Amino acid sequence: MHPSPSGRWFHAGKIPSGPHLPHVPQIGTVYLVGAGPGDAGLLTLRGAELLGRADVVVYDALVNPELLALAPEGARRVFAGKRPHDRAMSQDGLNQLLLKEARAGHTVVRLKGGDPYVFGRGGEEAAELGAAKVPFEVVPGVSSVIAAPAYAGIPLTHRDFCSSYQVITGHEDPEKPEPALDWAQIARVPGTKVVLMGVERLGSIAAQLQAHGMDASTPVALVRWGTTSRQETLVATLATVAAEVERRKFTAPAVAIIGGVVTLRDRLNWFEKRPLFGRRIVVTRTREQAGKLSVRLRDRGAEVWEIPTIRIAPPEAPQNLIDAIVGIGGYDWVVFTSPNGVDAFFDTFFKAFPDVRSIGNVRIAAVGPATADKVKERHLAVDVMPEKYLAAQVAKAVHAYENVENLRMLLLRAEVATPELPKQFEELGAIVDDVACYRTVPETADHTGAAARLAEEGADWVTFTSSSTVENFHARFPLPELIARFPGLKTASIGPETSKALGALGITPTVEAREHTIEGLVKALEAWSR
Repeated sequence: MHPSPSGRWFHAGKIPSGPHLPHVPQIGTVYLVGAGPGDAGLLTLRGAELLGRADVVVYDALVNPELLALAPEGARRVFAGKRPHDRAMSQDGLNQLLLKEARAGHTVVRLKGGDPYVFGRGGEEAAELGAAKVPFEVVPGVSSVIAAPAYAGIPLTHRDFCSSYQVITGHEDPEKPEPALDWAQIARVPGTKVVLMGVERLGSIAAQLQAHGMDASTPVALVRWGTTSRQETLVATLATVAAEVERRKFTAPAVAIIGGVVTLRDRLNWFEKRPLFGRRIVVTRTREQAGKLSVRLRDRGAEVWEIPTIRIAPPEAPQNLIDAIVGIGGYDWVVFTSPNGVDAFFDTFFKAFPDVRSIGNVRIAAVGPATADKVKERHLAVDVMPEKYLAAQVAKAVHAYENVENLRMLLLRAEVATPELPKQFEELGAIVDDVACYRTVPETADHTGAAARLAEEGADWVTFTSSSTVENFHARFPLPELIARFPGLKTASIGPETSKALGALGITPTVEAREHTIEGLVKALEAWSR
């Protein structure tokens, strides 16, 4: 027995009765994360890790929306964008939001374009958090200061031209009583000059530099939407840049680079020369599978909008799959027609059998290299893969390998699949069990806002990798209406079955991959774009 503070006695380990103390949540941490200049691949590993465990993401207008998909499904995403003459939230309101969410015990990622401390008001936000004794961490980001010139083929330093550079804001605090920039000093200092947020004032900036001694013929480049597939570069001189900006209606966001290094652009411009540069391409695969196609398209310069229209779910009657797995030793062949089928089968298989050897002496057929690779990931060999990566060809290929008459075939496919394949095996005399190991269901989430932007702005291409992606995309965005609204919209099909689903909607695909793989689809898009 021990005395309580009130003098009453209670047993050790037992809480005395009476009113409970109110629950005080542990204060959360705010992470000021630099999102980089636009290319999602420039986010740091630390930034990606923090996004992956965020409760709340507060993001700016210039943040690539793709990064929002890195946050957990249930995380709240709050837009706090700022553009000239258009503010979603005041800076004070934003600061109070960060404090409120942290005090509620949340992990908050404040996702800021570029680097938080390079003209990003991150210092002000950190000071506010520090004064309120709210824990915070700053994660640097790749700044557009260095990234935009690099993606435009302009090194900021080069020993043939200069060994230093200056970074200047073209958008000073309007409440300052007088400008803080000493243009005479800036003009005198040798080296490259990088001006951020200065498009609207570039004429006066160029005039100031010339008035203080800089040569009117000094090369100038403006890089708009740097590091994204929307990147656009204007090259002029100090004397002509203001007129060129006006003539081309060149607007923010843009970085200006002033100096002789601009002349290297003709030789070093790598980014804007990629084969799919500037093309906006929609990927409709499942969220888990989209990455393989998206990476290949981005590597070729495309702007990729991932709008998954399907997700994979267990079959409505899973007992059929369980029964097939329990009786796996009675089959001669297992036939996989998609990577999804392989994943779904083995997810269930390993719940029953911890050892892959329990699959026995069954032989395996796979349609296409992606499906075969999934099988090989389980350290199993594929005995047959048809030369043409079509489900309709697999029966012929297996029969060529051995006579299938009276052999037991286990077809592992989607819940809704063409009846052609089991029919072909049965016509060859095989005994067929056609078992659904997964089903595709509509995906309606839009964490990155890509679906909303497609409906508003259109795209150059929509890619389809299965008939189910066609059907579910059409259910969400009626395809004939979408094409009528955006006449430049083109469709790309991975193969005949997918093209057949488009044909059912009265649409002939603009391109169909000759090789019915992801790589074949990318090649078809490249060939069209040449």
